[in-house]
Amino acid sequence: MDRSAYTKWTPRPYQALFLPLVESRAVRRAVVLLGPRRVGKTVLIHHTIQQLLRRGVHPAKVWYVSVDHPLYNGQSLESLAHLCAEASGSALRSDEVTLFLDEIQYLREWEVHLKKLVEDYPLLKCVVSGSAAAALRLKSTESGAGRFTDFLLPPLSFHEYLALKGEVDLVNPGDPDDEEDFGSTPDITALNERFVHYLNFGGYPEVVLSPEIQADPARFVKADIIDKVLLRDLPSLYGISDIQELNSLFTTLAFNTAQEVSLDELAKRSGVVKNTIKRYITYLEAAFLLKIVHRVDRSARRFQRAHAFKVYLTNPSLRAALFSIAAADDPVTGSLVETAAFAQWFHSETVLYYARWPAGEVDLVSLGPAQKVAWAAEVKWSDRARERPEEVEGLRAFCREHGLRSAVVTTRTWSGKVDQGTRLSFVPAALYCFTVGYNVVQGKRLRKEPAR
Repeated sequence: MDRSAYTKWTPRPYQALFLPLVESRAVRRAVVLLGPRRVGKTVLIHHTIQQLLRRGVHPAKVWYVSVDHPLYNGQSLESLAHLCAEASGSALRSDEVTLFLDEIQYLREWEVHLKKLVEDYPLLKCVVSGSAAAALRLKSTESGAGRFTDFLLPPLSFHEYLALKGEVDLVNPGDPDDEEDFGSTPDITALNERFVHYLNFGGYPEVVLSPEIQADPARFVKADIIDKVLLRDLPSLYGISDIQELNSLFTTLAFNTAQEVSLDELAKRSGVVKNTIKRYITYLEAAFLLKIVHRVDRSARRFQRAHAFKVYLTNPSLRAALFSIAAADDPVTGSLVETAAFAQWFHSETVLYYARWPAGEVDLVSLGPAQKVAWAAEVKWSDRARERPEEVEGLRAFCREHGLRSAVVTTRTWSGKVDQGTRLSFVPAALYCFTVGYNVVQGKRLRKEPAR
């Protein structure tokens, strides 16, 4: 692809968080850009380079190498750095330069050599990226102690999806300082149409912008994102011999996104022992394909030996690629809406749980210090709770138990507040997802890079 095309695409809001890490030289660290396949890591790098040049950095001090090029086969990181210095007329020892290394996984033991490069050349800032997300995260954690900073670029949030489509005017944002203000929309019908489209196609920039890919998402998303992870990345990294077994488990979990599953039931269905299933799930999480959410009871206590949990795809559009497109009224759409709600929070550092006890359930629970419940929400894709308050009685009971004066219930179209001891804010699911995704990115602040 012509690299000039990258600069024509709308930058993701994450660039505002990524750029300060690239520019920072106060601490000698390399930046490891992580994320699932096809979320736009290479585009983010090119947008960042563009910003560096606009800020006055001399072009000779910004180097980009796509490591998968055959010419670099067998080259060490240090030799690549010296080649860049020779070509640009810069000096590794005396000039402040920034080296971007894309598709870093093609270099053997890249993590060892990257750490040495960081230690040996104080003025060299290294930024690396690659498609094999699980491998990068594992090796970054194991070998980059004190020298690497990981940066996660997740699939598109609903806010980013609308921004990419140029349709953010469908939402009037709420007050970010008001936890109960999720904004409004001038046209809930149009917003919900976009939201359902997001559920099916919204996770990956290329899919959002290409009607051809949307006509056959399995060809792109399944073949280029899911299959490459299941058939190549994970087996090569973890020595998985039974790829069919791994693929079968992932397909089962994807089909049941937003549902509670148990190790016992999965083992019974598949004939795979529970310890192997747990390892496979760990691998699938490391590859950013799915996320496991653990259960608490009505008292908000974690189960010490929990064999049941909820599983969520990291983006609902993965399910459409695996199975079929979901219409607004399809039975599965409620699960995809709940998956989307969780997916917005996956962009943050908030750890979420769900609550379940014999008489009730709450979809989203956030715990603060000392296991104290910070907030709770129920995700629905209908307006029935407006007329049938018994549908949210579990949420009310949970709020009473923990002294919460308010909670959120998502709907399909209706907005409003009902106060019956606990104040419930009813907000359309599309508005909820937009606001959470927007606030998570806009509310983040660059922290000091932690020592590892």
